[in-house]
Amino acid sequence: MQALIQQETALPNLPSASGVELVGNVAYVIGDDAPFLYQLDAASMVAGEPTPLFETAHFSTGRIPKDRKLDLECLTALTTASGEKGLLALGSGATSVREQGFWVVLPHGPGAAATVYPLALSGLYAALRKQLPAGITLNLEAAATTPQELLLFQRTVGSAAGNLVFRLPLAATLSFLQHHTTQAPAVRHQFYHLPTIDGKPAGFSGAAFFEDQLFITASVEDTQDAVLDGAVLGSFVGLLDLKRESRQPVAVACTLLTQPDGQPYRGKVESVVVRRRSGSNRYELLLVTDDDQGGSTAVSVVLTV
Repeated sequence: MQALIQQETALPNLPSASGVELVGNVAYVIGDDAPFLYQLDAASMVAGEPTPLFETAHFSTGRIPKDRKLDLECLTALTTASGEKGLLALGSGATSVREQGFWVVLPHGPGAAATVYPLALSGLYAALRKQLPAGITLNLEAAATTPQELLLFQRTVGSAAGNLVFRLPLAATLSFLQHHTTQAPAVRHQFYHLPTIDGKPAGFSGAAFFEDQLFITASVEDTQDAVLDGAVLGSFVGLLDLKRESRQPVAVACTLLTQPDGQPYRGKVESVVVRRRSGSNRYELLLVTDDDQGGSTAVSVVLTV
């Protein structure tokens, strides 16, 4: 397996990119300390008009302060049973402030505006916390959807013991979040083993479901705290087999993200989406990164498996 960078593009005026999705010719991006859903041309990465997700008085510097940000880390596109197409954006849950999310109904045609519905996540996140090992803080970093399930990826910073995927029934979870039912959805989970860099364990950072395969990214930070950032040592791209379930952690097939000259890429990848399959075992990926200083980039990658 090889993940080779083809191009990296700066994303000006888009702070701390944390999630990306492709819908048609639009790349939608969220930032963990920004109040907008950003819209970019999927081919050129040229920005269009962003959609406000919430109002805040704390964005005057271009970044919401760490103790006040919603920490939107999870973004996934889906179509509901009624045919409504939208984006689900979720906070990490690492603090009470970060238990908020949004359901964004995408416009039907040119000139139409997206419709944003806020979501309270405390009930759902309480159910997730019950399945975490003792002492582990809930810290969701990615989301993906299959036709039947919502997958939420726990990143346990500084520990190899708590990287897991929560698996929830998609329709029942949406119904609960949208207050159509008071019954919290059933939750399954599986622990996973991710690689290390310099003895520091990787943690999930992004996920995308494409052609019945689950693509993931994972990054390595030198920190033990779910809120505080640490030095970034590198990032991985891989494939996770959802069919493998075990009481023990399951190893994820990963490869280190590399520069065109073959040197390891030292940036922090935050999310992944698949542009297309370009061969029997080749995929073109779009990643977004965050330098923890407010800078963001879009990275085009060819993954050979």
